[in-house]
Amino acid sequence: MDFSNIKFPNALFLTGIGTDVGKSFATGWLAREMNNSGLNCITQKMIQTGNTEWSEDIQRHRKIMGIDLQTVDLCHITAPIIFSYPASPHLAAKLDEKEINLDIISEASKTLLSKYDYLIIEGAGGLMVPLKEDYLTIDYISDRNLPVVLTVTGHLGSINHALLSLSALKSYGLSLFAIIYNPFFDKDETICADTRNYLKNRMHKHFPDSIWLDMPVL
Repeated sequence: MDFSNIKFPNALFLTGIGTDVGKSFATGWLAREMNNSGLNCITQKMIQTGNTEWSEDIQRHRKIMGIDLQTVDLCHITAPIIFSYPASPHLAAKLDEKEINLDIISEASKTLLSKYDYLIIEGAGGLMVPLKEDYLTIDYISDRNLPVVLTVTGHLGSINHALLSLSALKSYGLSLFAIIYNPFFDKDETICADTRNYLKNRMHKHFPDSIWLDMPVL
């Protein structure tokens, strides 16, 4: 896919309509296609849970991108915070008896943008996942004014989850740069085709400046 004519912001925050909707695959795929279009792009995992030393999501990004782990990966700049328990960040931090320092994430993003032209930051879970008791992922996005890429799926229930996510973006006044449709979960052709068309039309109507991207099954 040729992205050379798309004006990408330097930093994007990639999230999904929930957990296990293929955010890591979407992140790696988008970065790969941007690089294949001549753009110098790297990815970052905001907070990794369920790992110890290395981020499995960063490893997945690089595999999809077709590149080895980079120096910034080996230095943990692309995954600055890792917790061992596979839970939301606020709980994972509590179980590991650690505090989440959001400045570490922001500084890592700045470092990456000093080395690469474009950065895709993958979140943990969806927009409303708590990073701290009273601080959500969407608060982090809003405080840093990051344009959002939303990963959606087509199976039953996706319309509801997608509309709730889009409503949250509207209420926070955030910019939706793109929606990525992940077809991996397309089992019922009738439901998935309708969901895809419904969400695409909804985006064009309520977010006319946003881009719809169909990713392949990876």
